[in-house]
Amino acid sequence: MKNILFILFLFVSQLVIGKEINYRLSMPKPQNHYFHVEMSLEGFKEKEITVKLPVWAPGSYLVREFSKNINQVNAEDGSKNPLEIKKTAKNCWKIKTNGAKSIRVFYEVYAFELSVRTSFLDLTHGFVSGAGVFMYLDGNKDCSGKLEVIPHKKFSKITTALPLASFGISKDGSETYDYHSFDQLVDCPIEIGNQEIFQFTAAGIPHTVAIYGEGNYSVAFLKKDMKKIVEEATAVFGQNPNKKYTFIIHNVVNGQGGLEHKNSTVLSVNRWTYSPSKYVDFLNLVAHEYFHLWNVKRIRPIQLGPFNYDQENYTSLLWVMEGFTSYYDELLLLRAGYYSTQQYLNKLQSKINYVEGSTGSRVQPLAHASYDAWIKAYRPNENSANTSMSYYSRGQIIAALMDIKIIANSNGKNNLDDFMQHLYAKYFEKKKRGFSEEEFKKELASFTKENLDEFFKRYIDGTEIPPYNDIFQKVGMTVKYIGMAENSFGGSLRQSGGKLIVSRVRSNSSCENAGISVNDEIISCMGYRVNKNMFESILYGLDEGEKVSVLIARDEIVFPIEITMNSYEQPRFEIQYADDEKNTMLRDKWLH
Repeated sequence: MKNILFILFLFVSQLVIGKEINYRLSMPKPQNHYFHVEMSLEGFKEKEITVKLPVWAPGSYLVREFSKNINQVNAEDGSKNPLEIKKTAKNCWKIKTNGAKSIRVFYEVYAFELSVRTSFLDLTHGFVSGAGVFMYLDGNKDCSGKLEVIPHKKFSKITTALPLASFGISKDGSETYDYHSFDQLVDCPIEIGNQEIFQFTAAGIPHTVAIYGEGNYSVAFLKKDMKKIVEEATAVFGQNPNKKYTFIIHNVVNGQGGLEHKNSTVLSVNRWTYSPSKYVDFLNLVAHEYFHLWNVKRIRPIQLGPFNYDQENYTSLLWVMEGFTSYYDELLLLRAGYYSTQQYLNKLQSKINYVEGSTGSRVQPLAHASYDAWIKAYRPNENSANTSMSYYSRGQIIAALMDIKIIANSNGKNNLDDFMQHLYAKYFEKKKRGFSEEEFKKELASFTKENLDEFFKRYIDGTEIPPYNDIFQKVGMTVKYIGMAENSFGGSLRQSGGKLIVSRVRSNSSCENAGISVNDEIISCMGYRVNKNMFESILYGLDEGEKVSVLIARDEIVFPIEITMNSYEQPRFEIQYADDEKNTMLRDKWLH
């Protein structure tokens, strides 16, 4: 009876508002990990239509080929007559409508990868990341409609940021939601199960938190601390664009981070991350993903929306989207009182040393790291450390430098908060679009009151080390270079099954020059069988230019190699307070 009423409602709605695409999601047998999806199309008159499944999920810049999980795609008209359907590309299905006024497409989705960007279903819960589950009608992504979720009888709760329809909750436990476009539908993940749910209000906005999985969390602490993070993030912009917000948290063994959405986020963390020594890391993740509701979901490169779901969406500005957000996730913890000033400076110093000490930082420019995220960042190999760098980490450092420049050149009147507010107001609120690379550079130059051509050439499009001391001195800090040349083997080692294995080789190192490769087994050194500690002790005692013989095995072939020890100077820096009292007002403006 209920299904008849639902179909009747959809039919009546078409008479009123015309074209609509509606979905029904069910999970009759969770233990086989299949979601069942029905896609109903009304009001379309084309003789042929094409339905597609996205190949990637916004916020995760890798083509993931979600269609590999799709089985048994079929179509029928309103009288349940089968319609001819043919797959025309890896993610496309063409349907001959035969003039049907009503079309139903139905298929199964295998869901057994629990991450923030993929879907999962078993007897404990279901999680839907929409990009890998819902097809769209080609050329009609702006159509609105409804989604009915029918949970398995073992599941009692549904959590999503999608708004409930007027008749939303049914007696049988199913719920129906409205969506205004396909972009919104796939931007609202869904948790289905028996999750713990609680609410808190922050910045005047109700927030819902749904937690799947056991863990050592305290609801009382989460309410208090997440509220602080939300309010500090909102204070950056002076306003929050959402009427409500949803956190979905997965407590698992191997936490995988988070994925942002316009009015929700999914966090995947180790179930014991709430202990005192690790809790701040959880809050850092909360701050990062929450800040994204402004930076990337609304403040964004023009390439990141409306989305092309069929292929990569390239931009050289991911260092702004992720790097500036990484800068703020630490800064918000400082402002909220979870870091002392010295702890924050230690964090920033560690990040600078991580970036500048990376071999790949001298090879891959920041803009290239952003553009090539699709083919490099999410597809690392044994040589990635030699050729690539993190646009998260270097972008975070560039954000700090821009913050200092804005503060110093405005004599403390403005900071990076004001710049972010400006981008939000001009491009999201007024122009209702993203910005180009040139527009962003122009806006940043205007706020820093500097010509940034040379800066971009050297440190964004180039691989030089920024003049840290010159910039940090503007806010009463000094950055001292403390790198020293030391003898170095240049190969990372691990013990595996009683064998000593080479896991990484640095470019131009003693290890590489000797001809040692990743996955080689080091059997002996100087005639002695060695383990990791013994081999490293022998290497540590060598002088520059001294030679040592080792016996290695590669592909079950044993042969000797001679290593000549050379030196390596890894760039390192130390942030300190300046000796004099100059610029302390500007330093206070920066560190609040």
